[in-house]
This record gives sequence, C-alpha cells and structure tokens, in this order.
Amino acid sequence: MQRLLDGYRRFRAETWPQERARFEDLAARGQSPHTMIIACSDSRVDPAVIFGAGPGELFVVRNVANLVPPYAPDSDFHGTSAALEFGVRVLKVSQLVVMGHAMCGGVAALLRGAPPEARDFVPIWMSIAAEARRRVLECVPVEQAQQEACELEAVRVSLANLMTFPWVAEAVAEGRLTLQGAHFGVATGRLMVMGADGEFAAA
Repeated sequence: MQRLLDGYRRFRAETWPQERARFEDLAARGQSPHTMIIACSDSRVDPAVIFGAGPGELFVVRNVANLVPPYAPDSDFHGTSAALEFGVRVLKVSQLVVMGHAMCGGVAALLRGAPPEARDFVPIWMSIAAEARRRVLECVPVEQAQQEACELEAVRVSLANLMTFPWVAEAVAEGRLTLQGAHFGVATGRLMVMGADGEFAAA
C-alpha cells in the first residue's frame, strides 16, 4: 500500500495542480468520453498511457484478454456487458475500440491451457474466444506464430460479438458508433489497427 500512497502523493504534488480545473469541470458537468476501449487487464497495457489520453477522454473496461461475450440478457453477472450498455446507451460514445496486445496470458491459456492456479474462472471465460483458437490451429501451423495470430483473432471474435448487442448494431447502422480493432506490441510499442478489409496494419 505504501507504494500506492507514494504515487498518490506525487499525483497530488505534481499532476493535481495542472489538472485540477479539468477534474473540477468533470465533477461539475459529468463525463462525456468520446471513445470506449475494451482492453486487457494486463498491467503492461494501459490505454490512457498508450493513447496519451487525459481524465474524461476514455471510458475503459478491462478484462482478461479484452474479450466481449455475446449478448445474453439473463440473470447472470455480466460486467463487460454492463459497461458496454453504459458506454453505448448512456454515455453515447462515438467510437468503440477492442485492443488486444502481445504476450497476452489469457490467449496463451486459450491455446495451451490455463495454469493450475487459474482454473476456476479463466478457462470458461476464455471459451468466449474458442472460435479464435480453432481458426488459428487450423491455419497457422508454426507454433511460434500462433500466439499473435490468436491475439488478433480474439479481437475479431470480440468485434463480431459486439454486433450481437442490438443497441450496438443499431448505433453502428445509424452511423452513431464505429467499431475498431487494435493490437499493441508491449516490447515494440507498435500499434496495429484493423482496416476495413479486416486485416491489421501498423498505425
């Protein structure tokens, strides 16, 4: 906890004086972020840092392997779906980005099995991307290339699942919302963005 408190004190001493007016405005007027990002929980992949965004600009939901489940309005717990509902229907973001990343532990678990310590929830969560695994194992014979290929395919699966949400599909059809896929290289800093053809290329 001490490390966190030290960081907070640096924030108060160095960042708060410069950003105070912005926070006060956000407190008074509420948030109106232009973009929602679905990113991985991985500590190396912080969307605000990667995109140079300040407070109030991004509405971010993070989970293992940046997955979006299919639309399923039932009585189960749906954290990612609840965030989507709030971002799209309440905040009315105009852009929604699913951002995968290199060396994703969730994707590694999907390809090779979850570690013994993470088998209560990780395998069933990663089953959302089972189709990504199937595609990669069928089409990418070289094991060293399967990890990144599956990371990209998982982004495609999540983008397809987004369109199963009726109010996402409606917003996209009416031009109020655009969907985008991206992939960040942790070691390289390279960002790839998915084009209209469904392929990823350097930004």
